[in-house]
Parts: sequence; structure tokens; C-alpha cells
Amino acid sequence: MNGVNLPEFGHAPWVDWAIFCGVLLSALPFKPWLPLRHGPLQSPWLGALVLLPFLWSAERLLPSGLALHVSSACLLALMFGWPLAMWTLLPVVALASLVGRQHPPDVGSMVSHLVWLGLVPGTLSLGFGLAIRRWLPHHLFVFILGRAFIATALAVSLTGYLAYLAGRKPDTLGLEEWLLGYWLMGWGEAFSTGMLVAIFVAFKPEWLLTYSDARYLPGKPPAPPTP
Repeated sequence: MNGVNLPEFGHAPWVDWAIFCGVLLSALPFKPWLPLRHGPLQSPWLGALVLLPFLWSAERLLPSGLALHVSSACLLALMFGWPLAMWTLLPVVALASLVGRQHPPDVGSMVSHLVWLGLVPGTLSLGFGLAIRRWLPHHLFVFILGRAFIATALAVSLTGYLAYLAGRKPDTLGLEEWLLGYWLMGWGEAFSTGMLVAIFVAFKPEWLLTYSDARYLPGKPPAPPTP
């Protein structure tokens, strides 16, 4: 273990399925389809369905098919809300499994990929984001740096440790290498999420369901009425 001694419970495939069903079923009571009634969110949501499968298909380009890549799960949660974001990842992963593949995909691998690259970090980012909104001032800087950047970095990094406990670390990697990979991926995810959220706040705030001028810019004058 290269000097690192952490408990490991071993891989049990039912854990992936339990998280998969638990997260998606937990999102259903919140009616994940409701945000799509908001017209400005429809175009970016469709754009995510088109672009993200190519990003998720990068798994097969990595050594031994190692599933460590930017997933945009935390960004989707900020843009569309956690319930819709979690359900959006399902067709994204399904489409990604078909990109450039000559043989039928393995369903178990798809579920594991979705859980540890999407559902778990996306859900953890929701928890961190709610804590930031509860305990820190409602300020634009706090939203961008806290919810988009720090919450994303923490969520992805913590996912690496949870994935190790669930036995998802391949035998070809040491524990330190595995945790370092998730830590670096967490920073990459945080930079991309923070940068895009900052751009959206400035130019397309209607693309962020979790953001509102009334909450984070209370001193901003109201927009003039349209003629």
C-alpha cells in the first residue's frame, strides 16, 4: 500500500446497483422533469445530451479502460438541479457506451461507471453545496468559489476514497496512485465547473437553476421591462 493503510471492504457488485437505484429513485419525488418546463434550460440540456457522451466515452482511451475523467456531474447539478442532473447522466452514459464500440456494452460496467463518475460526486456536491448555502453568506463570490469550485473538488476527491472502500480500485494501481488520480481529477473538474459557472453567471444566468440575482446579488437593480 506504499505506506498508506486504509480499510477496504472489497468489491461487491450489488453496492453499485444499490447506489444506482437509490440515487435515481430518491430523485423521482422531486419531479426531475420540471426544470425542463423552463424554456431557457431546454437548449443547454439538449446540448449536454449531445456533447457529454463523447466526453464520457474517453474511458476507453485511458490505460486499461480506467474510468478517471472529467464528467461534468457537478456542473449539471448546478445548471439543472440535482434530480434532473442525476437522470440526465443515465442517457449520457448509455450513449457514451455506444460511441465507437463494436460489441454490446457490459451493463455492470456501465452502472459502475455512472455511479462512481456521476451519481456519487454529483450527490456529494449537492450536500457540500447545501452546507455552503446554509452556513456561508449569500454572495456571488461564495456561489462561484464555494459551490462551483470547492464543493466540486471536495466531492470528486471524496468519491475516490469511497470508490476505494467499495473495492473499485484496480489491482494494477497502488492506493496512493488511485487517490492522487481522483485528487487531480477533482481539481480539473473544479476548474472547469468554476470557470463555466462564472461565465454563465455573467452572460447566461438563466442556465443556472441554482442561481438567482435576488439571492446572490440583492443590491442589483431590477432589469428594465421589455417593450
